[in-house]
Amino acid sequence: MKPDLSVKIGNMILNNPVMPASGTFGYGEEFSEFFDLNLLGAIVTKGLSYNGKPGNKPPRIFEGERYLINAIGLENIGFKRFAEEKLPFLKKLKCRKIVNFFGNTEEDYYKIAEQLNLLEEIDALEVNVSCPNVKEGGIEFGLSEKSVYKLIKNIRKIVDKKTLIVKISPMLSDVVAVGLAVEEAGADAITAINTLKGFSFDIENKKYNIANKFGGVSGPLLKPVALRIVKELSEKISIPIIGVGGIWSYKDVLEFLFAGAKAVQIGTANFSNPLVLSEIIRKLVSYMNENNIESMSEFCKCLNC
Repeated sequence: MKPDLSVKIGNMILNNPVMPASGTFGYGEEFSEFFDLNLLGAIVTKGLSYNGKPGNKPPRIFEGERYLINAIGLENIGFKRFAEEKLPFLKKLKCRKIVNFFGNTEEDYYKIAEQLNLLEEIDALEVNVSCPNVKEGGIEFGLSEKSVYKLIKNIRKIVDKKTLIVKISPMLSDVVAVGLAVEEAGADAITAINTLKGFSFDIENKKYNIANKFGGVSGPLLKPVALRIVKELSEKISIPIIGVGGIWSYKDVLEFLFAGAKAVQIGTANFSNPLVLSEIIRKLVSYMNENNIESMSEFCKCLNC
């Protein structure tokens, strides 16, 4: 008997808890030649802004030992091109579709949220609050519980039917306070975490390894931080947590489920192994069969017993 891997996030039922992290899987079509994307619990698109962005100048990615630094600059094609060029492919998929989006002002967020909310093909929206508020001196929206509460409260009024997920930054002095603010504002789930800020320097050539100097650190080195934040949030909030950060194998997924995550996103691993998502799903099924676990709810109870 095949185990039931389905999980509920907001008003969505995912056929399993595994999905790609935004920014590491394009808009989905880029990976469709490697495996059947319908195997995924959901697909999460590259971050989208209303007008699009050209991104930062290269070099924008540096691969270190057990980590990756990127400063892509949230490059994206904008809403109009997304609706015309990417949505037709996504519409064909049977798995859940989640669009990650962002803005540099509150008005930017509201404008694209209004447009995305009208797309019947999209099941959920994931708000990236790790963006600088240009009207408030460049401070990230998600670093203050007051600013993130206001932002998500207003987005919730716009996104009235779709599942609303908020992706938070690890650069927080009080992650629980921000998590509680997001929950109180009406979000259905939290994705934890986004990348850490860091840099790498080329000693021989006396220059930064990426043109932007600083970038987002991801990869296996991020996992202990992500696990800690997921654990802290799970003990204080009631909405589901989607864990992300350094997941490379099905055993990493088990760690996040043990920490309290309901589902997971896998990012940097997609660059080194484009089949990693399908492999992890297959190994989760094998693990459940070998341990006579029939469902994800039973799975999580076993991990936390």
